[in-house]
Amino acid sequence: MPEIKTKKTDLISIADITSDWLQELLSLTKNIKSNPHLKSDALSGKSIALIFAKPSLRTRVSFEVGINQLGGQPVTIKMDEISVGTRENVEDIANVLSRYVSGIVIRTFEHKQVEELGKYSLVPVINGLSDEEHPCQIISDLFTITEIFKDLNGLKLTYVGDGNNVAHSLLLGCALANINISIATPKNYEPSEEFILTARKLNPKIKIEITNDAHAAAKNAHILYTDVWASMGQEKEAEKRKKDFAPYQINNELVSHADKNAVVLHCLPAHKEQEISASVFDKYSKFIYRQAENRLHAQKAILLKLICEK
Repeated sequence: MPEIKTKKTDLISIADITSDWLQELLSLTKNIKSNPHLKSDALSGKSIALIFAKPSLRTRVSFEVGINQLGGQPVTIKMDEISVGTRENVEDIANVLSRYVSGIVIRTFEHKQVEELGKYSLVPVINGLSDEEHPCQIISDLFTITEIFKDLNGLKLTYVGDGNNVAHSLLLGCALANINISIATPKNYEPSEEFILTARKLNPKIKIEITNDAHAAAKNAHILYTDVWASMGQEKEAEKRKKDFAPYQINNELVSHADKNAVVLHCLPAHKEQEISASVFDKYSKFIYRQAENRLHAQKAILLKLICEK
């Protein structure tokens, strides 16, 4: 049975961490990226379970490679193999699985499953994505922004698109990083009020703007950020969403409203000529691909902080 910490820390929501913890994580990510062999035996003799209910490229590969680079063994499990909550309840899965492995990463639909897994697991649980949040993505994104701008204080990030899990985690992440955030969505697609209120509690000093005006949101932004208009599980809404979101494309015209040194980020996969024009994607692709690469380095840092620190 793996060594179990007396008190474990999970990463289920960005709100689970503090601003200081985030800064330590970003610093560790920087060290890992500059020295890929750092801590290469930190997970030696440890196995990490990766549970996937959704198809995955970046999350799965970056975690599997990262665990291997830290000397550990990834154990990838497809959701249909264990049928969480159907064939076996979450409490039993958490109690059994955490007696085999030293950490659990889960990428699923229902956020409640992640919370329950964290409640009953004896080892750290990491939210690889849920319908409410995507904390690993945003921690990586914040690291990417530090590489570009060096100092995060006072920056303005504008997110244009669906008020989804990425928007939720950006709200919380920007609050912890002292970044002003503006979110522009069509009516009825705004982020959950719960996350807006939590972000304001985390950092009352930053400016948080929720609007239906993409041009106003983009004004003087240092970072423009977007995501797909229809996430996995929303395929039936895709055509309606294309119409609703058409005015919310990040294109050259929208970029012209941002700061002259602004960059564009996209968490991928990208549907070019929908949420982002092909020309804008190509112009900023070096930042977008770096953003994707940094998932590996940031997630290695997350694993080290949660599993290896005493």
